[in-house]
Amino acid sequence: MRLTRPMLAVAGATAALALVGCGADTKAATIPTAATGSLESLAAKVKCTPDIQTDADELRQAICKMSYGKFVLATFATDRGQREWINDAKDYGGFYLVGRKWVAVGTDKIVKKLQTTLGGDEEIGTDHSKHTS
Repeated sequence: MRLTRPMLAVAGATAALALVGCGADTKAATIPTAATGSLESLAAKVKCTPDIQTDADELRQAICKMSYGKFVLATFATDRGQREWINDAKDYGGFYLVGRKWVAVGTDKIVKKLQTTLGGDEEIGTDHSKHTS
């Protein structure tokens, strides 16, 4: 069988699609569907006893200390309130794990570890390390 350019192009495109598909499946398999629930139930899923810092109708926020570090866990009454909080907080940098009406804030390593249990999407705040005074 003689290979022609069109045949090579089709074979190359098929191989590329197969590789892209494999990468997507691997990531999807390691990140569960985003958890839902109260601040206490989310903390329990990662085996943390939350130290409540803010307990208001629109926002509940706690610090969780784990063997691998500490992080902030916050829950919100509304999606809009959550998005406004995240948008403001991201100006200060940091790493954010975002679920439905909740967010966990910590180092990149902690956020990735929490993601394996809580699911959610990682968002990254503004990087200020390149700024000079």
